[in-house]
Amino acid sequence: MYVNWPVELNMQGLEKSEIQYRQERVGDDFLVTELVKRVFGPGRYVLTTSRLREHNTHVQQLGWIGELAGKLVGTVRFSPILIGVKPALLLGPLAIDPSAHNQGCGLGLLLHGIDGARDAGHGLIILVGDAPYYARAGFAPVAAGTIEFPGPVDPGRLLYVGLRPGVLDKIHGMVRPQVFDKI
Repeated sequence: MYVNWPVELNMQGLEKSEIQYRQERVGDDFLVTELVKRVFGPGRYVLTTSRLREHNTHVQQLGWIGELAGKLVGTVRFSPILIGVKPALLLGPLAIDPSAHNQGCGLGLLLHGIDGARDAGHGLIILVGDAPYYARAGFAPVAAGTIEFPGPVDPGRLLYVGLRPGVLDKIHGMVRPQVFDKI
C-alpha cells in the first residue's frame, strides 16, 4: 500500500485538539524516556521491537512531541533499520500519557512523523501494533513471509506504510538495526 500523503488520511477531529506538536529536541530525551517508562513499564524490554531499538539510535529529526498546557504528553520516534539489505524505518515507541488519551495526540504525532519521514526521502515505515488504530494513519498489514524479525512478533500485527509507490515490492528479509558509524 502506498499512501498519497496526506490526502487519503482521515484528519477529522484533529483541528479541535488543544495539543501542540513540535519536533523533538536534544533536551527532550529525559522527559521522553520517563514518559515511555510510565506508559509501557518494565515489560517493554522483552518486546522484539524494543530489543532492536536498544542497540540503535532514533532519527531525532523525525521524532515528534505532543504537549498539552506545556506538559509533554506524547512522543513518537523512528529508528533506522535494514530489512535484508534495504533501509527502512521502525516506528516506535509511540507513547501517550493517559491524560491525553482520546484527544488525537497519537494520530497527530503519527501524521507529523510520517510526513517528515516522507519529506526526508524515506520510503518505508514498519511497526508492530494494533491494525485498526494504525490504519487511520495509512498503515496496512505486511504480507506473510515478507519481513522477518530476530525474535517473536505476531505476524497479524506487523504493519507498514509505503511512502513511495511499490517500495514493499522490493523489500524482504530479516530486520536488523541500521547502525551508523560516528566519526
